[in-house]
Amino acid sequence: MKQQSRLTTVLVFLVPQILSLIIEEYNVDDLRATEMLYTSELYKCLEDEQTKLWHLSANALFELFQEELQTGKITYPEEA
Repeated sequence: MKQQSRLTTVLVFLVPQILSLIIEEYNVDDLRATEMLYTSELYKCLEDEQTKLWHLSANALFELFQEELQTGKITYPEEA
């Protein structure tokens, strides 16, 4: 399986989990949660296979998302 195809497959599972966490934490609807995630720097980096962020759990990615919202920056873990 090609790297990009593998990344796409992983994102299909990760994104809905992250969206559920956003909906629950921020009390927003699906559309707003999707907009929040897809316009984030975290999502741009998540789409880049070379960052290896897709190796992280949905919860770990959600924590990075929250950090970005609160500080405007993301502290990437060393293992990513």
